[in-house]
Amino acid sequence: MLSERDLRELLEFSSSDPVVSVYLDTDPAGGNADAYRLRLRSLLKEVDLPQDVQAIERYFDREHTWTGRSVVVFSCASKNYFKAYPLAISVQDRVRVDNRPTVKPLVDLLDVYGGYGVALVDKQGARLFSIHLGELCEQEGVLGEAVKHTKHGGASAVPGRRGGVAGQTHYDDELVERNMKETVDFAVRFFEENHIRRILIGGTEDNVAKFRGLLPKSCHSLVVGTFPMSMTASTTEVLDRAMQIGVAAEQRREAKLVENVITTAAKGNGGVIGLDDTLKAIHDGRVQVLLTSSGYRAAGYRCGTCGFMTSQPSGTCQFCGGTFIEITDAIEFAVQGVMQSGGEVEVIHQNESLDSAGKIGAILRY
Repeated sequence: MLSERDLRELLEFSSSDPVVSVYLDTDPAGGNADAYRLRLRSLLKEVDLPQDVQAIERYFDREHTWTGRSVVVFSCASKNYFKAYPLAISVQDRVRVDNRPTVKPLVDLLDVYGGYGVALVDKQGARLFSIHLGELCEQEGVLGEAVKHTKHGGASAVPGRRGGVAGQTHYDDELVERNMKETVDFAVRFFEENHIRRILIGGTEDNVAKFRGLLPKSCHSLVVGTFPMSMTASTTEVLDRAMQIGVAAEQRREAKLVENVITTAAKGNGGVIGLDDTLKAIHDGRVQVLLTSSGYRAAGYRCGTCGFMTSQPSGTCQFCGGTFIEITDAIEFAVQGVMQSGGEVEVIHQNESLDSAGKIGAILRY
C-alpha cells in the first residue's frame, strides 16, 4: 500500500535516463485482466524504451494479482529501478516519460483519501478503523462496563441512597462517563499510532456529542464529519460511508483554500495566482501551500542550472544566466519542487473560481 514514505522516495529519485510512469485503471466494473492488458499495450505503444516496456509487461504477466481498482508503476530499466503500487482507488489511465517519476496523481490520491480514522461509539465502547486510500488498514475495539438500566418503580428512591430509579440513573451516568473517557483515551492512542489526520465519528447524536466533547484539543481540528450508524454495521458500510463523508469534507476544505488564495493574491499579501507568479514564488522558496486544478498541465521552460521555471523564457535565466530547457509539464515539476522544500500540495477538483483564475496559485510563507 502506498504511504507518505513511498511518495517521498519517489520524489527523491531522478535520473539522466528516462523514467516511465504508468497509471492503469483496473476497476472490476470496467472489464477483466485481458481487457486491462490490451489497454496497457495501447498506452505503451508510444513508449520507445524496450527494456522498460518489457519490465512493465512482465510485472503484469507474472506478479500483479489484479486485485484492487488501479495500479501505478514506475520503471527506469537503465538504473534497475522498478516500483509498483496496487491501489483500492480508481485512477485515470496515463503514461508519462520523464527523468523522474510522475507523482502528481499520487499526491492527489493521498490528499483526498489518505489517513482516515473512524470511531463508531456507544455508551459502552467503540469500534475503531484506520482507512487509507480506500482500504481498511487496521481495526480495533474497546469495551467498557455494561450499562444496566433499572425499570421504574419497586426500589427505594430516597435521596442519597444507591438503588431505585434516582440512584441507578446517577450510577449509570457515572458509568457512561467513565466508559466514554476510557474509549476516548484508547481512540486517541489508536489515531496517533496509525498517523490519522482526519477523524469521522459515528453513532447516535448523543453518543457522538459526548465522545467529541471529551477529545483533546489537538484532535478537534481533525474531526471532519459525524454520521449516524449502528455499532453492528459491517466494515463495508463503514468504509463506504466514511469515504462519502470524507470526500465531501475535502471538497469544502478545498473551496475555502481557493477562496483564501484568491483573496490574499488580490490584496497582494500572502498569496499568488497564475502560472508565472506561482513558479517564481516556488523558485524563491516562498510557497507554503500549492494549489493546482486537477488535470492541469502546462508546457514551460526550466533553467538547467538553477531550476527556475517560466512559461515564457527570454534568452538566458534572469537569476543565474543559465540556459532554459523546454519541459512538457511545468506543473509536475512545481508539485515536486514544493514537496521537496517541505511545502504542501492541494490538487483541487471542479472549482470554477480557481480554473478562471489561472488553474494554479499558492499560499505563501512570507
